[in-house]
Amino acid sequence: MEYLIPQSAVVFEEEIKKSRFITYLQHTEGLAQAKAFWQEIKLRHPDARHHCWATVAAQPNNSQELGFSDDGEPAGTAGKPMLAALQGSQIGEISAVVVRYYGGILLGTGGLVRAYGGGVQQALKLLETGVKVEYQPYQVRCDYGQIQWLQNLCAKYNVQILEQDFQQNVQFQLGISDDKLIAFEQELTERSAGQLALIKI
Repeated sequence: MEYLIPQSAVVFEEEIKKSRFITYLQHTEGLAQAKAFWQEIKLRHPDARHHCWATVAAQPNNSQELGFSDDGEPAGTAGKPMLAALQGSQIGEISAVVVRYYGGILLGTGGLVRAYGGGVQQALKLLETGVKVEYQPYQVRCDYGQIQWLQNLCAKYNVQILEQDFQQNVQFQLGISDDKLIAFEQELTERSAGQLALIKI
């Protein structure tokens, strides 16, 4: 599986009816990192009224690794629209924190939803992304005479060779993405006449 992740951190600032909204986006892997990022921004802006937060902490489609907080804003006006903007981007391992300095004018629930969700959408336009490919670890043992074509086969299917252990025979540790697994395994079996088999680690 492959998906986009942030390559850089982004800050986007705007003023809406005298309130200052500062949106921070950053790469965070897992909920613990996402919460640490939130705390870091809170410490950076101790005088701000709200520090609202949302994260897609793993793959974009992994609903177990989502989080958000309205941080004192009316329920559903900050964290949820922020999260919706992140999910809409199809980017994984990303967190957004929006800091609000209150300017004395109430925005109403619709205004807050637009301010928080819109801030994240604007920041996303500035974000540089890269592709992350997820690999599953497998092991395969071969003879010395099979090394060359096995390495070529790995290159053909974009399989990562994580480790090579040269002893009586050669043991490869491979990282294979799910979408390449069936074709790679099929060709491995055919080329070795059934001698070589993948073992999932």
